[in-house]
Amino acid sequence: MPTVALPRTLRLGDLEVANPVVLAPMAGVTNAAFRQLCAEQGAGLYVCEMITSRGIVEGDRTSLAMLTFAANETYRSVQLYGVDPVTIGRAVEILCADHGVDHVDLNFGCPVPKVTRKGGGAALPWKDVLLGQILERAVAAAAPYGVPVTMKTRKGIDDDHLTYLDAGRIAQDTGCAAIALHGRTAVQHYSGHADWASIAELKSVVDIPVLGNGDIWEAADAVRMIAETGCDGVVVGRGCLGRPWLFRDLAAAFSGEDVVGLPTLGEVAAVMRRHAELLGDIMGQERGCIEFRKHIAWYLKGFAAGKDVRSRLGMVSSYAALDDLLGRLDPTEAYPVAELGTPRGRQGTPKRVSVPDGWLDSREITAPLDPLAEDGTSGG
Repeated sequence: MPTVALPRTLRLGDLEVANPVVLAPMAGVTNAAFRQLCAEQGAGLYVCEMITSRGIVEGDRTSLAMLTFAANETYRSVQLYGVDPVTIGRAVEILCADHGVDHVDLNFGCPVPKVTRKGGGAALPWKDVLLGQILERAVAAAAPYGVPVTMKTRKGIDDDHLTYLDAGRIAQDTGCAAIALHGRTAVQHYSGHADWASIAELKSVVDIPVLGNGDIWEAADAVRMIAETGCDGVVVGRGCLGRPWLFRDLAAAFSGEDVVGLPTLGEVAAVMRRHAELLGDIMGQERGCIEFRKHIAWYLKGFAAGKDVRSRLGMVSSYAALDDLLGRLDPTEAYPVAELGTPRGRQGTPKRVSVPDGWLDSREITAPLDPLAEDGTSGG
């Protein structure tokens, strides 16, 4: 790792996080069980799945059910998305007043079509006045409770419609506590490589903390990102899929300690069992095991687990069946070092971004977007 003075903490307003590491919200992944598992590995800020502001305001059952927090989550952190300043402001107030939330992040980076085609997510910063109105409302709603508001964004919609520098200035001017930048455009989705130079450029034009996101697969990548960009902390997404111990490695790296050795397959199996059990505590054993199935390929990536065991793990619905199958794995098998530093999760190829008709014709917006255009159901 390069020699660099690493930040030991992350300050967001009056909130101080013991490690400058943030878990990125991932739909269908970063529920309370996964966040608890990651938090058991190392300190940081663990953000729940993205929730729609409209869902909060209208009391949508799915949205409210996502406001479940584990006992070891030092701070309750929620990410919202929306398109209407009034609705977002009201949602922030509800989160602070009724749910004891300690941190609110606003999503302006999601490239998913059902979000961008309504003008939300990564499409919204193109309308810079609207972005400012949303941030002003959110910050004002959170202020009486002392809750910091941050925003996450991408470089822009595509290389011809970059917005991240303007977004940074607007975030600073409206009182946001920090801005996180994923060094990709919306068109890139998760393909190609993250542009860390854009993170450095953003850091050079704002005074609020900048968090870097994109292509952090190992603790060494986080250290290198800070060395190259000067950012104040890192946001980790796909790199922790099937590897919650990445937060242990990150905690060690930022505290100047040696990173612990790689886990054996037996140790990975123990984490898998713990993950399934935590899901079961929330959803019940059968549903928890079914929900756990999506994580199996990530945990076993690169291991010689065998086709039959992998296939049967993909159909598991009880702890007994899970224990039986995990018991068939070779506990002494070494971690597949060839997987280190390689992408995990979705990658794909560049894709056209769906935006409202005429959205890119001008950065101005002639009338507020219909708040009902926003999907009221959260969860991806």
